[in-house]
Amino acid sequence: MINADVLKTLALETIQSPRTAAQKIMSLSFSRDVLWSGLILVACINSIIYSFSLFLGDTSALPALFRNPVMFFALVTGVLVLTVHGFYWTGRALGGKGDLGDLLVLMVWLQGLRAIAQAVLFFLMFISPLVGQLFSLGVGVLGLWITVNFITEALRLPGLMYGVGVIVLTAIGIVFGLMILIGMIGLGAMGVPSNV
Repeated sequence: MINADVLKTLALETIQSPRTAAQKIMSLSFSRDVLWSGLILVACINSIIYSFSLFLGDTSALPALFRNPVMFFALVTGVLVLTVHGFYWTGRALGGKGDLGDLLVLMVWLQGLRAIAQAVLFFLMFISPLVGQLFSLGVGVLGLWITVNFITEALRLPGLMYGVGVIVLTAIGIVFGLMILIGMIGLGAMGVPSNV
């Protein structure tokens, strides 16, 4: 049974031994519908926390897209969906044999942890911006390490370098995907004149 203690233990194990934690998370039985809904939920939570963080500084220099919570949520959700599919198909191309559901549940879990980290960062920025920045850097590095291990485990890749390759190749693909997504949302939302 999943409870707060189990989740806390699993979160610590994710940091200490990502691949072992990945195996336990993948053993949970969730339907694809639940997982996709979970991905949208964590995107929403991340967007809400990000929106609160905008009050901490001057946002006038940011494009309108990043000052609009609804547009930012749409962007985050789109990027997450592109990322999951990008990781999966790139991993398959590199010889991976994992299941999309396994990768999806790991990405939902990772985004959930990221939301918690963002909430902690939000409060740290009130206490000390320098501590907040150091925390953000540490979370970024740790998040990348966990992601590489999760991808390697979920897609049953031969080694961690394959996981790194999946991330790099997917990132390149997402750049093009983002161009399409931004075009769908509208350049006007980013503050770019339509006649440009």
